[in-house]
Parts: sequence; structure tokens; C-alpha cells
Amino acid sequence: MSEFVIAGAQVFNGERRLGPVDVHVADGVITAVGGPGRSGAEVVDARGATLLPGLIDAHTHSDEAALRQALTFGVTTELDLTSMPETMIPLRRTTAGSLDLADVRSASVGLTPEGGHPHQLRKGLDGVWPTASSVAEVPGFVADRVAEGADYLKVMIEDGHVLGARVPVLAQDVLLAAVREAHANGLKVLAHALTLDATRRAVDAGVDGLTHLFVDAPYTPQIIARIAEAGVFVIPTLSVLASITGQGASAELAADPRVRPKVPQVWLESLAETWHTLPQHNFQYALASVAALHAAGVDVLAGTDAAHLGAPGTAHGASLHGELRLLVRAGLTPLQTLRAATALAAEHFDLPGRGRIEPGKRADLLLVDGDPTADMGDTLSVRAVWRQGVPLAVESARA
Repeated sequence: MSEFVIAGAQVFNGERRLGPVDVHVADGVITAVGGPGRSGAEVVDARGATLLPGLIDAHTHSDEAALRQALTFGVTTELDLTSMPETMIPLRRTTAGSLDLADVRSASVGLTPEGGHPHQLRKGLDGVWPTASSVAEVPGFVADRVAEGADYLKVMIEDGHVLGARVPVLAQDVLLAAVREAHANGLKVLAHALTLDATRRAVDAGVDGLTHLFVDAPYTPQIIARIAEAGVFVIPTLSVLASITGQGASAELAADPRVRPKVPQVWLESLAETWHTLPQHNFQYALASVAALHAAGVDVLAGTDAAHLGAPGTAHGASLHGELRLLVRAGLTPLQTLRAATALAAEHFDLPGRGRIEPGKRADLLLVDGDPTADMGDTLSVRAVWRQGVPLAVESARA
């Protein structure tokens, strides 16, 4: 039996700060938090550090290299919100047996009409993107995603202007049919919506979560109340909204010595770039909207929209740490922000074994120097990462 104790760390258990307690792990599972250690167990000296649940990035577009990089930053689970099945199906099998990669859940292909988003971003990429432009096509589309093993359904409500290129928009009757069909198949529905109008349409259709925050206009009290009343959770993806509004918020990440050794140069260059398709002042709309949503009791999750090259301003793993800083900037406390990337994400994405440091949970763990419950910048000071109790090799973290 593989057994060890992480001793002396301050512990954030996914909900609150416990103070310095020992965490016991055996065979990839947390067996005790506090209490006497078992004789003979390996002891990991964690004094001066903080132990967190493995982080969960609630909005990515993943592949094997991305998951490998994410784990070096303590992101132990990525929630992929659109990918091609020919990539994701074998990748899911690989992550099940490779503990040097972050784990992944996926929506597979997102629902969009013919020629709709993200076709304008896929020029030169392989793979045929299934679409549905009529109500009659919806049952087949959803059935195909279920057959691919999709964990939830993604729907695209995007006219393209926020990203600089107009595209066909999903009709409301098709959206309503998709929500009904997905729910009938036990799938949550997550909506891509970057505008206030698209957000209204998504909430009116009965989606479960919003995978972006609108950034084209200031919030209204009506839309905040509507989202709260509907019980919809929100993944703001402030990292990509900063890129869209030309903030350059990720340039600091790209220059950070805690980031640079873990990220290939081409990704560092992409991380430092921006979309800049909307005015800079629009980012203040997003920050204010996050604050208003949180004050209204809406669950805000941490997600980055980290994707492949060609989507400037994000990089897997590193960007989640930037996202946490932006959520604090928007008004969440450090504890609330850490919860958004751990317990809250696990709850909304039906991952009961993750996101908390409690007996019986998976030993997906992140040990960082300092105290991110006081200074969110400390999350990047990674000392150790465990996925299912297996420590990430130093060589992997530096590759």
C-alpha cells in the first residue's frame, strides 16, 4: 500500500482554511485530515506552504500536451468545453491511465448552425464539425454526443461580432430543442454567450451554466436577477475577456519566472498577445458584472478558455492562476476565489470525489509556498503536485 502524510502545511480544504493540519493519503485517497500519523508512513515536510485541492479549470479546449502542461501548475482536472471526438475519445482513455496528465471531462462537439461559431476560427484545421440548423436535426446531434461519451452539452449562441467576424446564429427554437433533448438524456447544458442578448437567450432557454460572461455592454439589474432566479452558474473567463478587450493581463504571467520554465516559447508568445476586438473599457463591464453576480448569490466558477495556438492571451495551467487574480480584482475574496476553482467547480460538474481535502476524496493535491488565502499570487509558487496520490516528477514539471 502506498501511504504518506503531508505534514505542517496550512490547509485550505476547498471551503475554508483549516490551519496547520496533517493530511494522510493511502492508495490515491485522502484517509484522514488531522489526527496521529501511522508509523512507517512517508512524511512530506510541508512547513511554510499551503495545501490546496487540485485546481479545476472549468473552461478549456484540451489535448494531451495541454493536459501535461496544466498538471505542472497544479491543475489536476480540466473541463473541456468543445473538442473533436477523434481527439478527445482516445485522450480520455489516455488520461485514465497516465497520472502525469491532468484528468479531463468533455462536451465533445458544441452545437452550432452550419457555418456558425467556431467555424471562423477553424480555418486550416482538420475534422468535420457536426452542426444542427433545425429542430429536426437536434435529436440526432445530441444522440451522437451521448455516443461519444460527452459529459455535458455545449451550445453556441454567437453572432461573431465580439470576435471580429460575423457568423450565422443558432435559432431560438433549435436552442430550446437542444436544452430539452440534453436534459432528457441527463446532460447539463452549457452556453457560450459573449453578449448581453445571447445571455438573455441562453437563460430563457433553460441552460444550466454560462461558459463566458457578456462583455459587449454593462450589466442591468434585470439580467443579474434573471440569472440568479434561474440558478444558472457562470464561468466568466476573465482571462479571455481581458484578451478580447486588449488588456494584456497575461503578459505579466508570460514574464513570470514561475511560468516561463514550464511553457514552450511559442505558447509564451501567444500568452502575451491579445485579441483586442473590443475597446479596453469594456473589461470594466465584465469586472462589475462579476461583482454584481456574486453579490446576487450566483455561483461563479474559475475557467480560462485556454485553447490551442491562435487563441491569444491564454495558456493551459498558467492562465488559471491569472484567472484567480482577476476574480479577486473583481471583488471576490481569496477564499471565495479558491473555492471557485475547487469545491464549487466539482459540485456543478458532478465530480464528488474532487475539489475538497476530506477523507474519502481523491488525493488530487497542490502544495504551494506562501499563503494564497491571503495573497493569490502565491498559487504560482508550486512546490508539489499529486494526482491520485502520485507525485508529479520534477522532470515533468520542468519539461
